[in-house]
Amino acid sequence: MPRPIVAIAIGKKHYQKIMSRAAWEALTAFADVVEHPGQEPAAKPDLLSLLPTADACISSWGVAPFDADVLAAAPRLRAVAYAAGSVKPIVSDALWARHIHVTSAAPALGLSVAYTTLSLMIVGIKRILPLSRHVRAGGWQDGPYWPSRELIHKTVGIIGASHVGRHVIRLLQPFDAQVWLYDPYVSAEEARRIGATKVELDELLRRADVVSIHAPSLPETRHILNARTLALMKDDAILINTARGSLVDEAALVAELSKGRFFAFIDVTDPEPPAADHPFRRLENVVLTPHLAGIVEDATWLGEMEVEELRRFFAGEPPLNRVTREMLARIA
Repeated sequence: MPRPIVAIAIGKKHYQKIMSRAAWEALTAFADVVEHPGQEPAAKPDLLSLLPTADACISSWGVAPFDADVLAAAPRLRAVAYAAGSVKPIVSDALWARHIHVTSAAPALGLSVAYTTLSLMIVGIKRILPLSRHVRAGGWQDGPYWPSRELIHKTVGIIGASHVGRHVIRLLQPFDAQVWLYDPYVSAEEARRIGATKVELDELLRRADVVSIHAPSLPETRHILNARTLALMKDDAILINTARGSLVDEAALVAELSKGRFFAFIDVTDPEPPAADHPFRRLENVVLTPHLAGIVEDATWLGEMEVEELRRFFAGEPPLNRVTREMLARIA
């Protein structure tokens, strides 16, 4: 039986970041490879010339969509493995009409965001940043942010049982925290299975010591945190947004933070970057970071995961993270 041909469309300058030696070795063990010769991700003309003999393609950030023209030039294409997160930038009606197998490395990408989120929870609840400023100014254990606190036994509210949200819930298990989940698409039974208690948003905000946002950016989630809901948060709570800026009404958040009631870690804004004079840049109870919660340096997890997806596909084994057309409505 002939070996499948897998096209690599990610661009040679991104090989070191996305394709580890282990990924290359695993891929060439079951497939022959054709490579997009350019340094940058494949544009539409590149895909038209790359895919005519390909049975599958590894795509990633910046690669052109698999539209009707591209698919007409790829008669053998049966699988697309996306070594990134949301597949929305690359899919098309023509792709789904061909019943092409689509997978995404979103779970691997989400794990990196979850690690960052957990670190922010610990730093936030320990009040490390404001206490550091207080000590630098000459104080010690006599400031408004003393005593410091621990994450253990706290109530943590998770907004959205996305890949990231589920990873965070799992990572919280050693802390014996009470994990509350707001997600209208998740049943109470499923919430219990993944280690959380399903609650409504208002209850979560009123009682959580830490609120972490992990919902997708959709029309129905826009400004899910607004003047009314933000006002429900506890004094001295921690708010973390490593999801999307559109989930938060920034004007309402600025107004609430200006009262000094709680502390926020903001990794995403709407738009990005925020204006040079945005209050997030100067408020003492905000840490603003430049959308760095996900993988920044080493994304080889993603390439390895998508190579494994293709191995499974050609071996007839179950996929790790298949994406279907029906799932798009819940994907950011």
